[in-house]
Amino acid sequence: MIIVGGENLIDFIQDAPDGGHPAYRAVPGGAPFNVAKAIARQDVAMGYLTPFSTDTLGRQLQADLLANPRAQALHTPSDRPTSLAVVSLEQGQARYQFYRERTAERDVTPESLRAALPVAPSAFFVGSLAVTDGPDAEAWAGLFRDLSQAGTFTALDPNIRAAFIHDRAGYLARLETLIATADLIKMSDEDIAWLAPGQDPRAALRAIAGRSRAGLVVLTLGAKGAFGITRSGEIEVPPHPVPKLVDTVGAGDTFMGTLIAQCHHEGWLRRGALDALTPDQARLLMRRAAAAAAINCGRAGCNPPSLSELRAAL
Repeated sequence: MIIVGGENLIDFIQDAPDGGHPAYRAVPGGAPFNVAKAIARQDVAMGYLTPFSTDTLGRQLQADLLANPRAQALHTPSDRPTSLAVVSLEQGQARYQFYRERTAERDVTPESLRAALPVAPSAFFVGSLAVTDGPDAEAWAGLFRDLSQAGTFTALDPNIRAAFIHDRAGYLARLETLIATADLIKMSDEDIAWLAPGQDPRAALRAIAGRSRAGLVVLTLGAKGAFGITRSGEIEVPPHPVPKLVDTVGAGDTFMGTLIAQCHHEGWLRRGALDALTPDQARLLMRRAAAAAAINCGRAGCNPPSLSELRAAL
Protein backbone atom coordinates (compact mmCIF):
# COMPACT_ATOMS: atom_id res chain seq x y z
CA MET A 1 0.00 0.00 0.00
CA ILE A 2 1.19 3.52 -0.87
CA ILE A 3 0.88 5.89 2.09
CA VAL A 4 0.16 9.59 1.58
CA GLY A 5 0.56 12.20 4.31
CA GLY A 6 -0.24 15.90 4.32
CA GLU A 7 -3.05 18.40 4.42
CA ASN A 8 -6.67 18.00 3.43
CA LEU A 9 -8.85 21.08 3.19
CA ILE A 10 -11.80 22.63 1.42
CA ASP A 11 -10.97 24.86 -1.54
CA PHE A 12 -13.43 27.71 -1.94
CA ILE A 13 -12.83 28.21 -5.67
CA GLN A 14 -13.90 31.36 -7.49
CA ASP A 15 -16.82 30.76 -9.81
CA ALA A 16 -19.04 32.89 -12.05
CA PRO A 17 -20.09 36.19 -10.43
CA ASP A 18 -23.35 36.20 -8.51
CA GLY A 19 -25.09 39.59 -8.25
CA GLY A 20 -21.89 41.40 -9.21
CA HIS A 21 -19.79 39.78 -6.48
CA PRO A 22 -17.34 36.87 -6.80
CA ALA A 23 -18.97 33.52 -6.05
CA TYR A 24 -17.12 30.55 -4.58
CA ARG A 25 -17.92 26.84 -4.54
CA ALA A 26 -16.65 24.36 -1.96
CA VAL A 27 -14.39 21.68 -3.46
CA PRO A 28 -12.31 19.03 -1.65
CA GLY A 29 -8.60 19.82 -1.89
CA GLY A 30 -5.16 20.11 -0.34
CA ALA A 31 -2.10 19.14 -2.36
CA PRO A 32 -1.34 15.77 -0.66
CA PHE A 33 -5.07 14.96 -0.57
CA ASN A 34 -5.13 15.54 -4.34
CA VAL A 35 -2.06 13.35 -4.79
CA ALA A 36 -3.81 10.61 -2.78
CA LYS A 37 -6.87 10.85 -5.00
CA ALA A 38 -4.78 10.73 -8.18
CA ILE A 39 -3.00 7.57 -7.00
CA ALA A 40 -6.17 5.75 -5.99
CA ARG A 41 -7.93 6.62 -9.26
CA GLN A 42 -5.13 4.88 -11.14
CA ASP A 43 -6.07 1.57 -9.52
CA VAL A 44 -3.43 1.53 -6.79
CA ALA A 45 -4.10 0.75 -3.13
CA MET A 46 -3.57 3.99 -1.19
CA GLY A 47 -3.77 4.74 2.51
CA TYR A 48 -4.27 8.37 3.55
CA LEU A 49 -2.56 9.01 6.89
CA THR A 50 -3.84 12.51 7.78
CA PRO A 51 -6.90 12.85 10.03
CA PHE A 52 -10.16 14.26 8.73
CA SER A 53 -12.35 16.55 10.81
CA THR A 54 -15.61 15.24 12.22
CA ASP A 55 -17.35 18.44 11.05
CA THR A 56 -19.51 18.66 7.92
CA LEU A 57 -16.64 19.69 5.64
CA GLY A 58 -14.41 16.95 7.02
CA ARG A 59 -17.06 14.34 6.29
CA GLN A 60 -17.32 15.76 2.77
CA LEU A 61 -13.56 15.38 2.30
CA GLN A 62 -13.52 11.84 3.59
CA ALA A 63 -16.46 10.81 1.43
CA ASP A 64 -14.79 12.30 -1.65
CA LEU A 65 -11.61 10.29 -1.09
CA LEU A 66 -13.36 7.06 -0.15
CA ALA A 67 -15.57 7.19 -3.23
CA ASN A 68 -12.65 5.31 -4.77
CA PRO A 69 -12.57 1.72 -3.48
CA ARG A 70 -8.76 1.66 -3.63
CA ALA A 71 -8.50 4.43 -0.99
CA GLN A 72 -8.47 4.06 2.79
CA ALA A 73 -8.55 6.63 5.61
CA LEU A 74 -6.06 5.49 8.26
CA HIS A 75 -5.93 8.08 11.06
CA THR A 76 -8.50 8.56 13.82
CA PRO A 77 -10.78 11.56 13.00
CA SER A 78 -10.26 14.86 14.81
CA ASP A 79 -12.79 17.12 16.50
CA ARG A 80 -10.91 20.20 15.28
CA PRO A 81 -12.35 22.14 12.31
CA THR A 82 -11.45 21.56 8.66
CA SER A 83 -8.75 23.71 7.06
CA LEU A 84 -9.88 26.14 4.35
CA ALA A 85 -8.32 27.65 1.23
CA VAL A 86 -9.74 30.49 -0.85
CA VAL A 87 -8.77 29.98 -4.49
CA SER A 88 -9.10 33.00 -6.75
CA LEU A 89 -8.51 32.63 -10.48
CA GLU A 90 -6.51 35.09 -12.57
CA GLN A 91 -6.67 34.17 -16.27
CA GLY A 92 -7.18 30.52 -15.30
CA GLN A 93 -4.23 30.47 -12.86
CA ALA A 94 -4.98 29.62 -9.23
CA ARG A 95 -4.02 32.04 -6.41
CA TYR A 96 -4.39 30.74 -2.84
CA GLN A 97 -5.11 32.02 0.68
CA PHE A 98 -5.08 29.43 3.50
CA TYR A 99 -6.74 29.20 6.92
CA ARG A 100 -5.36 26.26 8.93
CA GLU A 101 -4.56 27.23 12.52
CA ARG A 102 -5.48 24.48 15.03
CA THR A 103 -7.33 22.46 12.40
CA ALA A 104 -7.92 18.74 12.05
CA GLU A 105 -5.29 18.00 9.42
CA ARG A 106 -2.63 19.42 11.75
CA ASP A 107 -3.80 17.30 14.68
CA VAL A 108 -0.97 14.76 14.42
CA THR A 109 1.91 13.63 16.60
CA PRO A 110 4.75 11.18 15.94
CA GLU A 111 2.88 8.68 18.08
CA SER A 112 -0.48 9.08 16.31
CA LEU A 113 1.14 8.71 12.88
CA ARG A 114 2.98 5.58 13.93
CA ALA A 115 -0.19 4.10 15.42
CA ALA A 116 -2.12 4.62 12.17
CA LEU A 117 0.68 3.46 9.84
CA PRO A 118 0.20 0.01 8.26
CA VAL A 119 2.97 -2.54 8.54
CA ALA A 120 5.48 -2.48 5.66
CA PRO A 121 4.06 0.24 3.37
CA SER A 122 5.36 0.06 -0.20
CA ALA A 123 5.95 3.83 -0.44
CA PHE A 124 5.42 7.06 1.48
CA PHE A 125 4.69 10.51 0.07
CA VAL A 126 4.49 13.85 1.86
CA GLY A 127 4.84 17.52 0.98
CA SER A 128 3.35 21.01 0.77
CA LEU A 129 1.91 22.78 3.82
CA ALA A 130 2.31 19.71 6.01
CA VAL A 131 6.10 20.17 6.20
CA THR A 132 6.08 23.99 6.41
CA ASP A 133 6.25 24.66 10.16
CA GLY A 134 5.09 23.64 13.61
CA PRO A 135 5.14 20.36 15.55
CA ASP A 136 3.09 18.67 12.83
CA ALA A 137 5.75 19.48 10.24
CA GLU A 138 8.40 17.90 12.46
CA ALA A 139 6.19 14.83 12.93
CA TRP A 140 5.79 14.35 9.18
CA ALA A 141 9.48 14.96 8.47
CA GLY A 142 10.48 12.53 11.20
CA LEU A 143 8.26 9.81 9.80
CA PHE A 144 9.65 10.41 6.31
CA ARG A 145 13.22 10.06 7.57
CA ASP A 146 12.43 6.96 9.63
CA LEU A 147 10.67 5.17 6.80
CA SER A 148 13.44 6.08 4.37
CA GLN A 149 16.07 4.72 6.74
CA ALA A 150 14.04 1.51 7.04
CA GLY A 151 14.18 1.06 3.23
CA THR A 152 10.72 2.33 2.26
CA PHE A 153 10.48 4.13 -1.10
CA THR A 154 9.90 7.83 -0.37
CA ALA A 155 8.51 10.56 -2.63
CA LEU A 156 8.49 14.33 -2.11
CA ASP A 157 6.78 17.34 -3.68
CA PRO A 158 7.57 20.47 -1.62
CA ASN A 159 4.83 22.49 -3.37
CA ILE A 160 6.14 25.53 -1.52
CA ARG A 161 3.65 28.06 -0.12
CA ALA A 162 5.96 30.96 0.66
CA ALA A 163 3.33 32.94 2.60
CA PHE A 164 3.35 30.25 5.31
CA ILE A 165 7.12 30.06 5.70
CA HIS A 166 8.03 32.39 8.57
CA ASP A 167 11.35 30.71 9.39
CA ARG A 168 13.14 30.31 6.06
CA ALA A 169 16.28 28.80 7.59
CA GLY A 170 14.31 26.27 9.63
CA TYR A 171 12.18 25.30 6.65
CA LEU A 172 15.20 24.92 4.38
CA ALA A 173 16.95 22.70 6.92
CA ARG A 174 13.88 20.44 7.11
CA LEU A 175 13.48 20.40 3.35
CA GLU A 176 17.15 19.55 2.76
CA THR A 177 16.79 16.47 4.95
CA LEU A 178 13.73 15.36 2.98
CA ILE A 179 15.48 16.00 -0.33
CA ALA A 180 18.53 14.00 0.74
CA THR A 181 16.46 10.95 1.70
CA ALA A 182 13.84 10.92 -1.09
CA ASP A 183 13.78 8.37 -3.92
CA LEU A 184 11.54 10.49 -6.18
CA ILE A 185 11.25 14.29 -6.19
CA LYS A 186 9.01 16.65 -8.13
CA MET A 187 9.28 20.43 -8.01
CA SER A 188 7.64 23.25 -9.93
CA ASP A 189 9.25 26.29 -11.51
CA GLU A 190 7.61 28.34 -8.74
CA ASP A 191 9.32 26.16 -6.11
CA ILE A 192 12.69 26.71 -7.76
CA ALA A 193 12.11 30.48 -8.03
CA TRP A 194 11.68 30.60 -4.24
CA LEU A 195 14.48 28.17 -3.40
CA ALA A 196 17.03 29.61 -5.84
CA PRO A 197 15.93 33.13 -6.82
CA GLY A 198 17.46 34.39 -10.04
CA GLN A 199 19.00 31.05 -10.98
CA ASP A 200 18.28 29.09 -14.14
CA PRO A 201 15.62 26.53 -13.09
CA ARG A 202 17.35 23.60 -14.77
CA ALA A 203 20.71 24.46 -13.24
CA ALA A 204 19.07 24.79 -9.81
CA LEU A 205 17.39 21.40 -10.24
CA ARG A 206 20.75 19.83 -11.14
CA ALA A 207 22.16 21.16 -7.88
CA ILE A 208 19.20 19.72 -5.95
CA ALA A 209 19.59 16.34 -7.68
CA GLY A 210 23.25 16.37 -6.69
CA ARG A 211 22.25 16.64 -3.02
CA SER A 212 19.77 13.77 -3.19
CA ARG A 213 19.85 10.03 -3.66
CA ALA A 214 16.67 10.28 -5.79
CA GLY A 215 16.81 8.28 -9.02
CA LEU A 216 14.41 10.71 -10.71
CA VAL A 217 14.04 14.43 -10.06
CA VAL A 218 11.41 16.28 -12.11
CA LEU A 219 10.77 19.97 -12.69
CA THR A 220 7.35 20.97 -14.03
CA LEU A 221 7.36 24.10 -16.17
CA GLY A 222 3.65 24.71 -16.75
CA ALA A 223 2.92 25.38 -20.42
CA LYS A 224 6.59 24.66 -21.22
CA GLY A 225 6.38 21.00 -20.25
CA ALA A 226 8.71 19.22 -17.81
CA PHE A 227 12.40 18.57 -17.29
CA GLY A 228 13.79 15.47 -15.62
CA ILE A 229 17.13 14.24 -14.29
CA THR A 230 18.04 10.55 -13.99
CA ARG A 231 21.31 8.80 -13.22
CA SER A 232 21.84 8.25 -16.96
CA GLY A 233 20.76 11.56 -18.45
CA GLU A 234 18.34 14.46 -18.70
CA ILE A 235 14.89 14.51 -20.32
CA GLU A 236 12.67 17.22 -21.76
CA VAL A 237 8.96 16.46 -22.16
CA PRO A 238 6.60 18.85 -23.99
CA PRO A 239 3.23 19.75 -22.44
CA HIS A 240 0.33 17.51 -23.27
CA PRO A 241 -2.37 19.46 -25.15
CA VAL A 242 -5.37 20.77 -23.21
CA PRO A 243 -8.24 21.20 -25.72
CA LYS A 244 -10.22 23.47 -23.39
CA LEU A 245 -8.55 24.90 -20.28
CA VAL A 246 -10.89 25.18 -17.30
CA ASP A 247 -8.34 25.82 -14.53
CA THR A 248 -4.99 24.56 -13.26
CA VAL A 249 -6.14 23.59 -9.75
CA GLY A 250 -4.48 20.31 -8.78
CA ALA A 251 -2.51 19.93 -12.03
CA GLY A 252 0.85 19.54 -10.28
CA ASP A 253 -0.68 17.19 -7.70
CA THR A 254 -2.12 15.04 -10.48
CA PHE A 255 1.31 14.99 -12.14
CA MET A 256 2.94 13.85 -8.87
CA GLY A 257 0.29 11.24 -8.10
CA THR A 258 0.65 9.84 -11.61
CA LEU A 259 4.43 9.55 -11.26
CA ILE A 260 3.94 7.48 -8.10
CA ALA A 261 1.10 5.35 -9.49
CA GLN A 262 2.93 4.64 -12.72
CA CYS A 263 6.10 3.71 -10.81
CA HIS A 264 3.92 1.16 -9.02
CA HIS A 265 2.50 -0.22 -12.26
CA GLU A 266 5.99 -0.49 -13.78
CA GLY A 267 7.48 -2.20 -10.74
CA TRP A 268 9.76 0.72 -9.86
CA LEU A 269 8.33 1.50 -6.43
CA ARG A 270 11.23 0.09 -4.45
CA ARG A 271 14.52 1.38 -3.11
CA GLY A 272 17.08 1.83 -5.88
CA ALA A 273 14.79 0.90 -8.78
CA LEU A 274 14.81 4.41 -10.24
CA ASP A 275 18.62 4.44 -10.24
CA ALA A 276 18.50 2.17 -13.31
CA LEU A 277 15.86 4.23 -15.09
CA THR A 278 16.83 4.96 -18.71
CA PRO A 279 16.03 8.33 -20.30
CA ASP A 280 13.40 6.64 -22.51
CA GLN A 281 11.72 5.07 -19.48
CA ALA A 282 11.77 8.37 -17.64
CA ARG A 283 10.37 10.15 -20.69
CA LEU A 284 7.47 7.68 -20.87
CA LEU A 285 6.77 8.11 -17.16
CA MET A 286 6.79 11.90 -17.43
CA ARG A 287 4.61 11.86 -20.58
CA ARG A 288 1.98 9.88 -18.69
CA ALA A 289 2.12 12.36 -15.80
CA ALA A 290 1.82 15.30 -18.22
CA ALA A 291 -1.17 13.69 -19.93
CA ALA A 292 -2.92 13.15 -16.59
CA ALA A 293 -2.28 16.78 -15.59
CA ALA A 294 -3.68 17.97 -18.94
CA ILE A 295 -6.87 15.96 -18.43
CA ASN A 296 -7.21 17.52 -14.98
CA CYS A 297 -6.80 21.03 -16.45
CA GLY A 298 -9.81 20.40 -18.67
CA ARG A 299 -11.99 19.93 -15.57
CA ALA A 300 -13.01 22.17 -12.70
CA GLY A 301 -10.92 21.84 -9.55
CA CYS A 302 -8.73 18.81 -8.92
CA ASN A 303 -10.36 15.92 -10.76
CA PRO A 304 -7.62 13.44 -11.78
CA PRO A 305 -8.27 10.87 -14.50
CA SER A 306 -8.89 7.19 -13.96
CA LEU A 307 -6.36 4.71 -15.29
CA SER A 308 -8.57 3.94 -18.28
CA GLU A 309 -8.99 7.67 -19.07
CA LEU A 310 -5.24 8.16 -18.89
CA ARG A 311 -4.52 5.21 -21.18
CA ALA A 312 -7.08 6.48 -23.69
CA ALA A 313 -5.33 9.87 -23.80
CA LEU A 314 -1.90 8.42 -24.64
